[in-house]
Amino acid sequence: MSIDDQIKALEQRIGTLIVDDPSVFLVEIRIKPTNNIKVFLDADNGISIDRLVQYNRKFYKELEESGFFPGGDFSLEISSPGLDEPLKLYRQYLKNIGRSVEVIRKDGVKTEGKLISASESDIVVEEEKGKSLHSRQAGKKKEAVTHIIPFDNIKTTKVQIKF
Repeated sequence: MSIDDQIKALEQRIGTLIVDDPSVFLVEIRIKPTNNIKVFLDADNGISIDRLVQYNRKFYKELEESGFFPGGDFSLEISSPGLDEPLKLYRQYLKNIGRSVEVIRKDGVKTEGKLISASESDIVVEEEKGKSLHSRQAGKKKEAVTHIIPFDNIKTTKVQIKF
């Protein structure tokens, strides 16, 4: 069975595991050649560590009992995507509306700003340009520039933490 086939089979099993909680969704599954399985789950309002631990225990037991990996030769990690992971799904964009993001387009252009909205086809990011509290450029006023970026033009989008 190829890695892609394994991932598809695991996606179906995870789907069955999380079906009772419609706010939880699968972001991605990765399998390393050493049968290290990484499952990234998220939820519309965030997912707790306790919930991830419950899913990890149930899924590990299911994989072990099913013999999916002969001889139990696998390791399993279930977590939420960290801040270093780019947004991949429309639902992730929706839950991050109002947060600062960095969008890198396929042509390499980078846009940083506040995620204002997301539709099925694009996102809207508001970038602040001009004078800020830290710069004293004479005569320049702060202005908001709105960017509408189609999903098919996005290479990566990462949430930015601002202090």
